[in-house]
Amino acid sequence: MWKEYYHTPYSYDFDYTLRRLAMDPLIRVNFKERWVDVPIRNEGKPTVIRVKAEGTTENPIFSVMSDEDENQDIIFEHIRNIFQWDKDLSEVHQFFQQTDLSMLFFTYHATPIVRDFDLYASLMKVIIHQQLNMKFAYTLSTRFVQKYGEEIDGSWFYPTPEKVAKLDYDDLRAMQFSQRKAEYVIDTSRLIANGELDLNKLSKMKNEDIMKILGKVRGIGPWTVENWMLFALGRDDIFPVADIGIQNALKKLWGLDEKPTKEEIEEKSKKWAPYRSYAAITLWRSIED
Repeated sequence: MWKEYYHTPYSYDFDYTLRRLAMDPLIRVNFKERWVDVPIRNEGKPTVIRVKAEGTTENPIFSVMSDEDENQDIIFEHIRNIFQWDKDLSEVHQFFQQTDLSMLFFTYHATPIVRDFDLYASLMKVIIHQQLNMKFAYTLSTRFVQKYGEEIDGSWFYPTPEKVAKLDYDDLRAMQFSQRKAEYVIDTSRLIANGELDLNKLSKMKNEDIMKILGKVRGIGPWTVENWMLFALGRDDIFPVADIGIQNALKKLWGLDEKPTKEEIEEKSKKWAPYRSYAAITLWRSIED
């Protein structure tokens, strides 16, 4: 086993991160000992990495542990990027102190954006979760992964696109997928498996180019692309105005009787650029708590 420590000079609320990750039943979290097990594919080999908080929000220290001896530097860099430990959240905080979200950012200080653990898994989860309430969305994605994925040391790995590409629509229909959602999951996986859709290449493109390319895939609309860019890529300036959670959080924040319109949100969110992703995650946090 190897173990490395990382000390970030910036405040970082890892305990909130654990609470948010724990919303997904597939992710193994321990609140008391303050760790999460991260499933990654190390050159195709499923590997579980334990990330543990050793410090405080104001003095964050993390340990990264694994039984896998190969590619330690690559694994550590991957984990550092997932949790975005190098992001100076104090800059984000200071920016929002000059906006109408100042009190929200004072209350929910040092809220990081943690990336999903895998580009393909993230896209599948977002497609599965489209237009569903959160409880059933996680029920459906859990059924999908536990049926076709792989479990190692208590951690679940999403199936590969090659495996999903070979499924029939009825395989997912039997798990309460709608016909269209079954088609979206399998057809998108087939595009990835045969090389027509390259998520690694896509991840290096500009937001507008990603929206154009990924938005052309059947079953993938703006909400899906925005959430993938936010959670899979960790982009700073994404604000999904069509998200029900965002709308409810702003309704509460602004003291409205009804949810604000997409047009109202779009207009008012312009002044939160270039950190609209942090506005989104903090607004979600305000109603989660």
